[in-house]
Amino acid sequence: MKLLFDLFPVLLFFIAFKVYGIFVATAVAIAATFMQVGWSWLRHRRIENVLWVSLGVIIVFGGATLALQDETFIKWKPTVLYWLFGAALLIADLAFRKNLIRAMMESQITLPEGVWRRLLASWIGFFAAMGLANLYVAYNFSTDAWVNFKLFGGMGLMVAFVLLQALVLAKYLEDKETK
Repeated sequence: MKLLFDLFPVLLFFIAFKVYGIFVATAVAIAATFMQVGWSWLRHRRIENVLWVSLGVIIVFGGATLALQDETFIKWKPTVLYWLFGAALLIADLAFRKNLIRAMMESQITLPEGVWRRLLASWIGFFAAMGLANLYVAYNFSTDAWVNFKLFGGMGLMVAFVLLQALVLAKYLEDKETK
């Protein structure tokens, strides 16, 4: 259910784009993200920081797209979001000595410090690479191809990356269970 909740604006953006085009799709994505925030507040009485960041980025880049009638801004939105996530991980580590990946996962798994560091570095690298991949597709392919990449390519790469991470971490789960 969490995955569907997170994909809600992207799915609606994709459908609206296929039916009505980029500008209607952008407005739909903005509205869907507001709906996500509202639903999160009604359900949990709190809104995660990631959702606030997503809302801010879609308002700025989606708003610029609509106001200036220029699809370039909405195409930049995923890159900005990926790079903000990567920067947050990096800044938390360098400035505050806080491994946010560890903070999110340590209640589920115990890992040696070196593995936590590699896991953090891999997520930072992944977000940097995803931002670059988005820009490459946005500037070298049609808007239709970019929208397809945004949903299927981006999500596919994310799922593949998470599965790869799970395979690496499975070794540590097995070690914990056998002790």
